[in-house]
Amino acid sequence: MSYKMALAKLASDERYSEVFSHGSLSAGIYAPHESDDPDQHQAHKIYVVLNGSGFFSVDGDRQPFGPGDLLFAEAGTTHNFEDFTPDFAVWSISSSGDAAQA
Repeated sequence: MSYKMALAKLASDERYSEVFSHGSLSAGIYAPHESDDPDQHQAHKIYVVLNGSGFFSVDGDRQPFGPGDLLFAEAGTTHNFEDFTPDFAVWSISSSGDAAQA
């Protein structure tokens, strides 16, 4: 699915829309509006920046990002997007499985 199709699936008040799920693996489009509260997940998260720029904070370590960047948040870490542009959107991919560690 193209990211434009995924973005079109988001309702005006939604921030996330899942577009794929298989076992412990899921992928969706994430496009927060104005702010993104710090969060923790039980799954590892990979974000691929589609549009926009800003800063990605993981446990207080703040790094700039832009289109095409790959961002990672390990399970259990506190992370969020900060000071991002209005067009900001990412693919959000998560997995809680341990198969990748083998």
